[in-house]
Amino acid sequence: MTADPAVEGAGALAVGRRAKALREAMGFSLRDLAERSGVSAPMLSQVERGETSPTLAVAEKIAAGLELTLSQLLRLDEGEHVAVSRAGERRRYERGGHRFEELTPPLPGQRADVSLHTLKAGATTGGLDDPPMHEPGSRETAVVLTGVLALTVDGTRHELHAGDSVTFDADLPHHFENDGDEQARFLAVIAAGLRRS
Repeated sequence: MTADPAVEGAGALAVGRRAKALREAMGFSLRDLAERSGVSAPMLSQVERGETSPTLAVAEKIAAGLELTLSQLLRLDEGEHVAVSRAGERRRYERGGHRFEELTPPLPGQRADVSLHTLKAGATTGGLDDPPMHEPGSRETAVVLTGVLALTVDGTRHELHAGDSVTFDADLPHHFENDGDEQARFLAVIAAGLRRS
């Protein structure tokens, strides 16, 4: 039986730094990540400080605890540190009178998404009783570019005009409505899994 190969040299140090940065960005303690990954907190600490090289099996468990693949943790699937999202190549969706496009390219480990929304007169982003589409702890910030919108969050309605912005807990039931006579446009930024303080 052969030993599990380890992540060696500068790669091990990079994995440790990346794991720590991602863990902290997700608001996890060492103990939290230990529970999520099945890797002991002392071992995680040693990996993060570059004191030990994790085996590929351990690195894969750490990646899973951070909701990544091993390739994403090791950055094997990233070629560049800059990702440009071209206007004609974005992901676009349309449902009813709601059209939106993802401005942020899909990147491994990404914790925030930016999207551009257009609501025709009388349209809504979802049904009144639709469940939240975002993971627990998510926050959303929206900036109204044109028109007038109503945002309903957890049953409370807020009127927003061009230039207004709003931030709210996106894991609560919410939707935008355009009750006006003209289309409305807004930008939305969703930051996933931030803990409420």
